[in-house]
Amino acid sequence: MMASHLEHHLALLNHLRGILVALGEAEQVLDDSHALFLERYDELLAELPRDPVSSQYLGQDLISQVFNRYPQIAHLVPRDLLWFFGGDCLHFMPDEEIALYQTLDERRFAAEENGEPFDWHQEKQLLTLPTDGARH
Repeated sequence: MMASHLEHHLALLNHLRGILVALGEAEQVLDDSHALFLERYDELLAELPRDPVSSQYLGQDLISQVFNRYPQIAHLVPRDLLWFFGGDCLHFMPDEEIALYQTLDERRFAAEENGEPFDWHQEKQLLTLPTDGARH
């Protein structure tokens, strides 16, 4: 189950990489360090499956840099990545969102302990449904 959790975040990282590449191709990046940033990003993509624990700091650094270097795409950064890497990334999340992700993680760990399947997307949708009966 941990593998699918990691795969989910790798897919999100690849999605974000596509956005970063498009940003460079659209010439919306003003300095030459964009290519170097993408090289470090690719290092993270390569290292994360091999050593998820030691990749955490690089992930925190790079995701935080996306917010600082490319504020025009900050709204496109998958929120799951902020929680996954934690640390400085949590500064970009409001308290309510952090509480939501804490609950999600607790449910995921409980499911793993009990040998039960866990669907991150489904649980996230269930947790974000309005509880006051107001359906949109």
